[in-house]
Amino acid sequence: MGTLVLAAAPIGRAEDASVRLRNALAGAPVIAAEDTRRLRRLAADLGVELTARVVSYYDQNEKARAAELLEDLLAGRDVLVITDAGMPGVSDPGYRLVRAAVERDVPVSVLPGPSAVTTALVVSGLPTDRFCFEGFPPRKKGEQARRLEALAAEPRTMVFFESPRRLAGTLHAMAAAFGADRPAAVCRELTKTYEEVRRGGLAELAGWAGERDVRGEITLVVGGAPKPAGLSDPADLVAAVAAREAAGTPRNQAIREIAKENGIPRGTVYNAVVEARKE
Repeated sequence: MGTLVLAAAPIGRAEDASVRLRNALAGAPVIAAEDTRRLRRLAADLGVELTARVVSYYDQNEKARAAELLEDLLAGRDVLVITDAGMPGVSDPGYRLVRAAVERDVPVSVLPGPSAVTTALVVSGLPTDRFCFEGFPPRKKGEQARRLEALAAEPRTMVFFESPRRLAGTLHAMAAAFGADRPAAVCRELTKTYEEVRRGGLAELAGWAGERDVRGEITLVVGGAPKPAGLSDPADLVAAVAAREAAGTPRNQAIREIAKENGIPRGTVYNAVVEARKE
């Protein structure tokens, strides 16, 4: 069998490419590239002459192309997968082919290299001991609000990708879900000539993004939820909600407010109220 090779590509500067990547590009019999033009430009920058059969491999053709590439692997031909930047399979094509290869016992190898996720994480100034990668937030407002609400109590540092034109709106939504002062960092054009890292609270960053024509690749790092310093006992939560209701706040709004203020999931407060009503 051939070997499936997942190759990390530079996220900005071609000189960040490893010697192993240069050698692999020069010797691969088959290369599956997210953008074949970018691949050829990278090869030219690295002084590599491609002798491989180069095929396109992007989101829209990933399913069909994965089946074709698996046939190459089963026929004994190595296949190198490379995306525009970073690691294949991380918010880029690659997962389907890896799963297919694993299911057929085809060897899978990785050429490690640059990653926007870890680069943004370490430059953000936020805790790096525990983190999670959340990819692109949902585009639809309702789905986005639900996803962010589910992450409001996440204690780990969170890393997101986002497009420049949606950045301000997403930051506003995060400020509403996580709190205006939740620390974050907007990392733009990492490793490139116009690299920029902007740090601050979510509301401050939302205002900054809304006043500018932000461009380039964006990686967003958000601090995890602080350890709860407030209420946690179900009886106390129920009493707090009841007090808000008595003051005229609708129950659902009171539940959201109490959950957010105490750094706990909304469902925890809701369930406490429901159980109290049963009793």
